[in-house]
Amino acid sequence: MIPVTKPFLPPQEEYVEFLDGIWTRQWLTNMGPLASKLEMELKDYLGVKHLLYVTNGTVALQMAIKALGLQGEIITTPFSFVATTSSIVWEGCTPVFVDIDSDSLNIDPAKIEAAITPQTTAILATHVYGNPCDVEAIDKIAKKHNLKVIYDGAHAFGVTINGKSIFEFGDVTTCSLHATKLYHSVEGGLVVTNDPDLLKKMASIRNFGISGFDSFAELGINGKNSEFHAAMGLANLKWADRIIERRQAIISLYEENLKGLKAQRPVWHKGSKTNGAYLAYIIESEELLLKIKSTLDEHEIFTRRYFYPSLAASLPYLEPIEMPITDDIAKRMLCLPLYFELTDEDVDWICRLILRTQNN
Repeated sequence: MIPVTKPFLPPQEEYVEFLDGIWTRQWLTNMGPLASKLEMELKDYLGVKHLLYVTNGTVALQMAIKALGLQGEIITTPFSFVATTSSIVWEGCTPVFVDIDSDSLNIDPAKIEAAITPQTTAILATHVYGNPCDVEAIDKIAKKHNLKVIYDGAHAFGVTINGKSIFEFGDVTTCSLHATKLYHSVEGGLVVTNDPDLLKKMASIRNFGISGFDSFAELGINGKNSEFHAAMGLANLKWADRIIERRQAIISLYEENLKGLKAQRPVWHKGSKTNGAYLAYIIESEELLLKIKSTLDEHEIFTRRYFYPSLAASLPYLEPIEMPITDDIAKRMLCLPLYFELTDEDVDWICRLILRTQNN
C-alpha cells in the first residue's frame, strides 16, 4: 500500500534524547524550555523577525484574526483547506470569496478590488501548495484600502521569494506543523509577524490573555503547545533540509515520467521554487481524473482530490456561490503520493499505471 502522504519520523533515539530531559524537568507544557528553544531555532532557520509556536495552524489563524481586531468582511479564497474559511466564521466575521488565478491557483488580485465594500477589513489569502501569492499586488491593494493582510502559509514552510521568507509578508502569516506537512511537530502551528507589538498581543492571547498572577489584559485562548510536540519539532528540524531536498527530487522524477500526461502543473511564482509540500496535477478532465484515481485505488495507491469541492460551494454554514475557475480546477485537481520514504521505483510504478490508464 502506498499512501498519499506519510509523516516523517526522525531516528527514534534522537527523539528519546529530548524526552529524557522532559522526564528530568517534569515541565510538560505552558511554553517550557523545549518549546522556547524551538521558537528560537525556527526563527533562525526561517529567517524571520518574530514567531510564536502555537497549538495548531487553525488556532494560529484564529489568533491572527483576533489580534488584528478584525470585524465585518474578510476577503478570502475558495480554494484552500476548510480551516481558512471556518476560522473567519468562528471569529464572527464574514468570508467573501474571490476566485483564483487559473495558473497559480492562488487568489486572483485582479478580482479583489471588486469585492471590497465598506465592511471589508482584511484579506486572508492562502499560498496554495506552498506557491507564493502575488504578495506585491495584494500589499498594494491592502494599503490603498487600509486593509489588514493575513496569509495562510500552512503549506509554505521554508518557501522564499528572492531569498526572503514568504512568512515576512502581510501583517501576520500562519503555518501548520501538522503531521501531514513536510516539516511537523505532530500537532503544531506558527504565527509570524514583523510587528513586535502585534507579537506581544498574540503571545498574550496564546496564554488566556493573562498579564500577571491575578490579572488579565484581554480575551485569550489556550494556544500553547506541549514539550512533547516541541521535542518532535526540534528533532525534525535537523532533517528539514534533507526532507525538502528529497521531496523536490521525487517531484522532478514524477514530472520527467509524466511528460505525456494530459494535465498541467500549477505555474510557480517566478521568484520562488517549490518546497516539495505537494505534488498536484490539473488533469485534462474530471472523467480522466476519476479513471486514474480508480486504477490507482485498485493497486492500493492512494491519491487525494485536494481541494475538492470548492469551499464556496460546499460548506453547510454558508450560502453556496459559484466560482467558475475554482469550481473547474477543484474537479480536475489530483495530488499524487509524496513523502520522504517514497522510492524511485514506487514513483516509476505509479507513473506507468497513470499513463497506461490514460492511454487505454
